[in-house]
Amino acid sequence: MDDFGITDPGGKARGTDAASWTSPRTADPDEDFVYDGEYCEHDEVVGWVPAQPDAVELVLEVATMEAVFAAQRLARIDQLRLEALDDVTRYGGGARELIERSVRLELAAALRITENQAGMLMYRAEALVHRYPTVWNSLAHAGMTERHATIIVDELAPLEPEVAARLVEKVRDLAETLAIGPFRRALRRLIDKELAPTLSARHEHAVRRRRIFVEPEADGMSWLHALLPSVEAHAIHGRMTAKGKALLAAQVGGEGGSQPDDRTLDEIRADILCDLLLDGIVPAHPKDVQGIRPTVVVTVPALALLGADGDGPHEPAIVEGVGPIPIERARELAGTATSWIRVLTHPETGVVLSVGRTRYRPPPDMVALTKWRAERCMAPGCGVPASRCQIDHSLAWEDGGETSVVNTAPLCQGHHTIKHHGGWRVIQTGDGSLLWISPSGRQYTVAPERRLPVFRVDPPESRPERAYSPG
Repeated sequence: MDDFGITDPGGKARGTDAASWTSPRTADPDEDFVYDGEYCEHDEVVGWVPAQPDAVELVLEVATMEAVFAAQRLARIDQLRLEALDDVTRYGGGARELIERSVRLELAAALRITENQAGMLMYRAEALVHRYPTVWNSLAHAGMTERHATIIVDELAPLEPEVAARLVEKVRDLAETLAIGPFRRALRRLIDKELAPTLSARHEHAVRRRRIFVEPEADGMSWLHALLPSVEAHAIHGRMTAKGKALLAAQVGGEGGSQPDDRTLDEIRADILCDLLLDGIVPAHPKDVQGIRPTVVVTVPALALLGADGDGPHEPAIVEGVGPIPIERARELAGTATSWIRVLTHPETGVVLSVGRTRYRPPPDMVALTKWRAERCMAPGCGVPASRCQIDHSLAWEDGGETSVVNTAPLCQGHHTIKHHGGWRVIQTGDGSLLWISPSGRQYTVAPERRLPVFRVDPPESRPERAYSPG
């Protein structure tokens, strides 16, 4: 057992050479200890100095602590989930899925992580504590890293329970002996061998998971990922490559007196993909989906849009759900693209809208302003763009709430449901922020991305008088 009370699965005490001596770092200095296989007293070994851990050993000690703490965190997350399921009244008294969604929101807000990350923590905690307890026990004793345990859960998740149960012991042994890379490959080989007879059926099922998603990058860029069948994926890449090489060859040949193309093959492939996806028309598609152009909200500072650079930098142009884009691109979009919603902002102007209790449904202008102010769902940590959200009355209409920008906020479908049925309370603070009070009583404030501007009109007495000249 080492300084942290953890016994290494191999039986050795960390930081010692068990073949020669046992470190007395935590022992009583008056007691005997082992040296060269014999019991000795401290004063029998002249000049004896306890071994000091080197830099690598210090790193290993921290790694051991990380594994132990990771196991404890997962166990406590699962305990939080179980307590919520036992105390359904505090969490809204809804269905199991709704209670777990409410717990997920509270966990994400408390740890300051995304709900997706919180959901994965809850899933992995439940899997390790209840389905793979031997894996959790190995992690708790630093037999493997948290990354090993995560890979085990993620790779065994698609398998039938009985198949996973047959493999888990072998998988644990691999995790305790192999580094991450070799372990992942060995695990995949083990699973592929086990499932070889059902490959065709599994591929058919996997094809239903094909999808495209975007991952934001820096400097106004994003990754466009596509999960596709392998044959089609390589064929698409091959076609992009062939087209790119053909374009480069045409440029080298100087056909039509065109200017040389200084793009790399990677750049050309990306441009071809954009051209095909944005402007390409597939005859087999229905006419009502051919040539569809998206509507995107772009917020552009008025002074920057007009080119009034002034003495210092201005706020960047913002694309809803994407982030900042170069002002030159924003000027181009604002001037030529009719399908873009353009919101010109100025640091001292704006408008406040309200229809009070005269109508429940907010008018389109109020909806647009409310969503523009928030930019995203106003739940803790949520990143769903406001354009895909519902407008919620913070103080419910049936409870006397007004339809105004100071009592409405955009919430995505999931958080709209949690707000009404998940045991949470939501209060407008007066400046556009929402105060979320969780079932456990913790409070989280969510501020909108932008403040609500107000038009200022000079009073009559402050306006300059106009000189009157008869005739």
